[in-house]
This record gives sequence, C-alpha cells and structure tokens, in this order.
Amino acid sequence: MSPAAPLPLIQLSQVTKVYGQGATALQALKGVDLCIEAGEFVAIMGPSGSGKSTAMNMLGCLDTPTTGSYLFNGAHVEQLSRDQRALLRRRYLGFVFQGFNLLARTSAQENVELPLLYRGEGAKQRHAAAQKALASVGLAGWEHHTPAELSGGQQQRVAIARAIVTEPTVLLADEPTGNLDTQRSLEIMDLLWRLNVDHGITVLMVTHELDMAQYAKRIVRFVDGVVASDTPNPHPAGLSSAAVTATEVC
Repeated sequence: MSPAAPLPLIQLSQVTKVYGQGATALQALKGVDLCIEAGEFVAIMGPSGSGKSTAMNMLGCLDTPTTGSYLFNGAHVEQLSRDQRALLRRRYLGFVFQGFNLLARTSAQENVELPLLYRGEGAKQRHAAAQKALASVGLAGWEHHTPAELSGGQQQRVAIARAIVTEPTVLLADEPTGNLDTQRSLEIMDLLWRLNVDHGITVLMVTHELDMAQYAKRIVRFVDGVVASDTPNPHPAGLSSAAVTATEVC
C-alpha cells in the first residue's frame, strides 16, 4: 500500500460566511473550496464585494466559517477557540496591510520587535531578530529611524520585517502596494517574491492590480462569493528580475 498523500497546508471545504440574520442577512461566501500547498505564492483577486477580503480574513484566522471547514496543517480552525486561533496566528502567520500600521513615535527596530514582545521574548533575542529581519528587507542601518523619517516603500519594508520576524509559515498581504507608486510597488513585489522563493514562506496576497498579481504562481479570482477561476501562472514576474540578477552576478 502506497503512503497517503500529504495534506495541503490550507484547505477550505464548502466554506460559507453569512453576516446578519433574516431579511438583512448577507452571504459573503457561498461554498468556497480552496487548497493551498506549502511554499505557494497565491494572488487573490476580484471586484469589490466578491468575497476576497472575507476569504482573506478566514485564511488569517481572524474570522470563522458559518458552515464548512477550514483545515490549517491538518487542524480544524473552525473548531478552535478564540484564544487558540490567536495562538495559531502568533505562531504561524504574518500580516502585511495596505496601511503600514506602524507606531509613529517608535523606531523601525521597535516596531519590528512588537510581535516578539507579545510572545514574551527577552530583549537580547528581540533585538537580534529585529535586526536580522530588517536586514533581510534591505533596511540594515535604518533601525533607529521613525516612520516619519522613512519613505512609503521603506515603511512597507518595515511592516514586512515585522510580519516575518516571527518566521511565519504563511505571510498574508492585503493590498500591500495599494499606497505606493509604481517603482516602490515593484520593489515590494520583488521582496515578497524572494521571501517566497528564497525562504519558502507561503504568500497569500489580495490585490486588485493585475501587474502585481503576475508575481504569483497562482491567481484565484472571486466573484459573488465563490471562486470563479483558479489558474496557474507559468511565468511569474519575479522570474524576470531573478534572471536579471543572475546575469548581473555572472
């Protein structure tokens, strides 16, 4: 007998989400099936009201299904308590948002240390991990600058460093380039692509920008609360930048 195939990292099965009751009830998700393997880079797209943000909240364990199941690494998330879901988020998930959500009067290093502070880690460990995370996003030497002293692209890099300082299994990015110009957007997408390829972090990204979605290895489109299409992207945009880098090195 051949061994059973490993479970996907993430599996949504017939997930629905209903807000409200009776005549005012809104069904945001209508039986979503979605599997995501470890190490994937998935872009989630769709018009306003399509259910993509609700699905992202579900994947991030910020919400639970009305019906259906959500398995994360084999564990039924819909059966977990609020505290258990919070523990899962702290241990396995990192979040990046359109708004950088940095503390204004706090240095880049202190912003990045926050998740480790919540974990109760000591100062020495926090400092070392934050410096490593900032270096990995190209901000070595910027540790003591406040957000006001950083560009928008640099602030988003700090936010990404804060998301990866805990070495998460999954990075969830919600419109991560929405507040950036084209050049800064491309820099952030190259960074996310390298975190996926070089560090093996599974990246789930909501975006309305098709050129940003082209960095992903799969593009999932939501329409009216269901997955309308789920297509592989055989030529992710990040490959071209990697090829350029390799050529420059040679």
